[in-house]
Amino acid sequence: MKNKERPEGLLRARSRMRQFLDSSDEALDARMADAQTQPAASDCPPVDVEYRRMIEEEMQEEQEVAARMKAWNERRGDRLGRGAYCALCVLACTAMIALFLLLVASLPEYGSADHPVNNEVSARYIESGLQETGAVNIVTGMILDYRAFDTLGESSVLFTAAMVVLLLLRLDADSQAYSPLARAIRQSPHSDTFYEPHHDVILQYTARILVPLVLLLGIYVVLNGHLSPGGGFSGGAIMGAALVIYVTAFGFDSIRRFFTYKTYQRVVLCALLTYAFSKCYSFYTGANGIHSVIPLGTPGAILSSGLILVLNICVGFIVTCTMYAFYALFRKGEL
Repeated sequence: MKNKERPEGLLRARSRMRQFLDSSDEALDARMADAQTQPAASDCPPVDVEYRRMIEEEMQEEQEVAARMKAWNERRGDRLGRGAYCALCVLACTAMIALFLLLVASLPEYGSADHPVNNEVSARYIESGLQETGAVNIVTGMILDYRAFDTLGESSVLFTAAMVVLLLLRLDADSQAYSPLARAIRQSPHSDTFYEPHHDVILQYTARILVPLVLLLGIYVVLNGHLSPGGGFSGGAIMGAALVIYVTAFGFDSIRRFFTYKTYQRVVLCALLTYAFSKCYSFYTGANGIHSVIPLGTPGAILSSGLILVLNICVGFIVTCTMYAFYALFRKGEL
């Protein structure tokens, strides 16, 4: 059957070619012009009516917004109305400034006995802080004992901020929505892997000296927060800076050997849960007048101040992981 159809097809093709060549130049030009102005049906897919309607609605909405903006500018262009608006703004600001000045003038003098800051709360912190918390550093005793609930909220805010940044900036290779973008960034000549300092000998040798020292300083600040100025927030910031120095010198492939996204999740989750359970125990015993089994220890010793040392360690871990997470997400889009 195929052998019979092939000659017939060739004959039809030859006849069409002969007819095309035998046509006049004017007819040939007209057909070529028509072919150029009228594209083939296969090249012109059917127009989506819904898509066209959506585009027309958006254009109409933009025109309406532009018309309203033009009308608003014309109304606001009146000089009299503009002058009245400015005068009212100046009057309102002057009234607020005068009110604040009167309020400040009515406050008691700084250092006087009836000043709001010199109340029984601050006196309790200063006079009984060492006996009740066991912390030589009064500020740490106030933050992690008297106001530990506020500090738990601050740590939760840090964790929430890190999660929001993670949701907004993370490039998930397994997700269908973000994998093209992640692949494009990784394959781009200006991607982060292009600038990885694999051969920067000076930077890497300097980092080998600095990173252990900075980590030791951060650990010292965290562990001595109840004895000297420092604590979980400042020590965690120092340790987070050490991680940033390390990843800047050796790259993300090197740091993933001991710090990954799962490591971040586990460390932060364990730190927050330990903090919450520890303070729940303190709140329960303190509110019900129950004697706590956790000793305060000897003031000035490293193992003292009850749960403050544990809470400092938890806050230090949270701040460290959050700092590194922010850096990694803003730089590379992943941990």
